[in-house]
Amino acid sequence: MKLLTQLLYNKKALTGLIIISIIILVAIFAPLLTEYSPVKRVGRPHQPPSWDHWLGTTRLGHDVFSRLVHGARVSLAVGFGAGLLITLIGTILGIIAGYKGGVVDEVINFFTNMVLVVPNLPLLLVLAAFIGQASPLVIAIILGCTSWAWGVRVTRSETLSIRQRDFVKSAEMLGEPGWRIMLFEIFPNLISIVGINFIGSVIFAVITEATLEFLGLGDPNTVSWGIMLYNAQNAAALAVGAWWDLLAPCFALAFLGLGLALLNFAIDEIANPRLRTGGMLNRWSRMVRLGEGKL
Repeated sequence: MKLLTQLLYNKKALTGLIIISIIILVAIFAPLLTEYSPVKRVGRPHQPPSWDHWLGTTRLGHDVFSRLVHGARVSLAVGFGAGLLITLIGTILGIIAGYKGGVVDEVINFFTNMVLVVPNLPLLLVLAAFIGQASPLVIAIILGCTSWAWGVRVTRSETLSIRQRDFVKSAEMLGEPGWRIMLFEIFPNLISIVGINFIGSVIFAVITEATLEFLGLGDPNTVSWGIMLYNAQNAAALAVGAWWDLLAPCFALAFLGLGLALLNFAIDEIANPRLRTGGMLNRWSRMVRLGEGKL
């Protein structure tokens, strides 16, 4: 509750929440925002933006705005689904490794180091190419199962610090089981770290999914922002002057990334008070200038 209150009073967080909320609402109410089907031909090929087609049409005569708002559903589902899976695996393994220590910590660290050593994007490209035209669900699972190592490292490091505090020692002396200590004593103190990990994972998943689909490793029958980029590339949209076909999904991805990044920065500032000194210094300098003016 305290974290939520601090977020609502943070300008970056509030702006990020507004941006993300707008995109989510557009995705939810996509059928009500446009009368056109995202998979049916409704106009001439590469028709420029007009009153009938706000963002023009594609080479196949599909309405770009309709595909944009419907594609938000898939892109958000992959981003938040993969982000949740990445965060869940990283948080669970990180808390267990940090609290248990010993052999358990060594085994988890061994597998974590293995995942960290392998370059992530080439691994994703190989897996996606091996599967073929991967569906959004498959892409989300691949991302979730190959991108959790960073979260384990960060969560483990913070858990090692928290486990030495008095309230954890007191719970151990009272004989509370390990799972209860990890769930009710350690995890609540990791909320900010988990939040940063989740938002960063969502950004990574959305961009990576769009990258894989742009390279032709996604399902072309899916309507998503990555597939829109892929189709625009194949249609040589910029070469024929159909800039709207390519820029629409690019701006959508950038807009979503901006909202998530602002929210991530805000949580980082709240979790790390040292990052808030900039605002305090600005207020102090204004007070000094006002005092000098009065003198």
